[in-house]
Amino acid sequence: MALLIKNAAFIATMDAHGRELRNQDILIEGPAIAAIGPNLTPPPAAQVLDASNRWVFPGLVNTHHHLFQTLTRCVPAIQEAELFPWLKYLYPIWAGLSADAVYAGALVGLGELLKSGCTTTGDHHYVFPRGESQLIDREISAAKELGIRFHPCRGSMSLGEAEGGLPPNSVIQREEEILADSQRLIVKYHDGEPFAMCRIALAPCSPFSVTRSLLVQSVELARKYGVRCHTHLAETKDETRFCLEQAGMRPLEYMKDVGWLGSDIWFAHGIHFNEEELAELAATATGIAHCPVSNQKLSSGTAAVPAMLQRGIHVGLAVDGSASNDGSNMLAELKAALLIAKLTWGIDSLSARDVLAMATRGGASLLGREDIGSLAPGKAADLFLVRGDSIDYAGCRDPITALVTCGSSETVDTTIVNGRVVVKNGSLLTMKEEDIARLGNAAAGELMAKAGIA
Repeated sequence: MALLIKNAAFIATMDAHGRELRNQDILIEGPAIAAIGPNLTPPPAAQVLDASNRWVFPGLVNTHHHLFQTLTRCVPAIQEAELFPWLKYLYPIWAGLSADAVYAGALVGLGELLKSGCTTTGDHHYVFPRGESQLIDREISAAKELGIRFHPCRGSMSLGEAEGGLPPNSVIQREEEILADSQRLIVKYHDGEPFAMCRIALAPCSPFSVTRSLLVQSVELARKYGVRCHTHLAETKDETRFCLEQAGMRPLEYMKDVGWLGSDIWFAHGIHFNEEELAELAATATGIAHCPVSNQKLSSGTAAVPAMLQRGIHVGLAVDGSASNDGSNMLAELKAALLIAKLTWGIDSLSARDVLAMATRGGASLLGREDIGSLAPGKAADLFLVRGDSIDYAGCRDPITALVTCGSSETVDTTIVNGRVVVKNGSLLTMKEEDIARLGNAAAGELMAKAGIA
């Protein structure tokens, strides 16, 4: 099937030359972009999308999420809690997760992402209640049904309260169980080919919830199979204190000691790094997923993103978990990233184009993908369109600045993943949104009822 996006009012290619085009076409054939230029001739029977009043952008790449947390959004008791007490309250609730609940939560979060222009997302699922072993499988099923490119990260927790960790022992697993399931998922689902719709990463949760042994064995297993590794790091001062008390090292020093630095590693947050640690990240090509909304809501701090970019550190953008956000809207994240940088690091510290680059090429780099992140012939046909003639953008002189700074008062018009239209006129095509909402509300209600919370 071929699709011609005809006479687009504006195209932000985000390619290596930063080309920004007006009144040109994009020809899509199968999963890839075949050509970009004026007056392209489509093959017979091609669909034609008139884009004369639309702006076109590469699909956004979300590099850190916890989809199951869509089921615990806006819980009143923790709206003024920082990370550690926030987690301590939620762990017992998440202990009630079932495979059906995880599936419902994934549908909600992935649907939101598609409606905000995100075409590729990671997810870090680290809660596996006893007896529940197919949770990542159900997430993969949800992603396939909705049509989003998916990088599920097999998370884990092995260090419970009884051994000095933060999570209760009811939500941790044995190392052998974790590693066996990690290997199973890689063998069954990981696709290293271009245009792959599913790739697996291994993701022990954090220094305060996993054993040293699990960190070592996980990265060894990942490198054996050529997959990436991901974890939370340097998110809060509490985490730094924990690492100093338990390991006698700061978080990044600890991760270096267990072999967790390199171009196949990316960390979520990276707020509390010093200058020497930023230099270490740059020297080892270790990446960072920046989560501005979550960092603000939990009062965790502000990552030094401008300094990271100046040093050549690979930085992507992420919404983080919906319980600390409380949404999965990448357009909202663009605006938050720009504004928190300007407020914290100075008016000229980050531009709208810098932010869009993080959310496209930057995210692709963290996930190790050369086939997404920009619009060019041979790249995956992952892109989204917004209506330049909508009320949201009336009076705007620059489409990229408008996309980033005007925020998210409406969803995108069209989202295309791997050459397939999955959002049209602002609505999902692959599933009914009311069905997703119904499943999500029912699963959230059951989860809270199990925990005895009204």
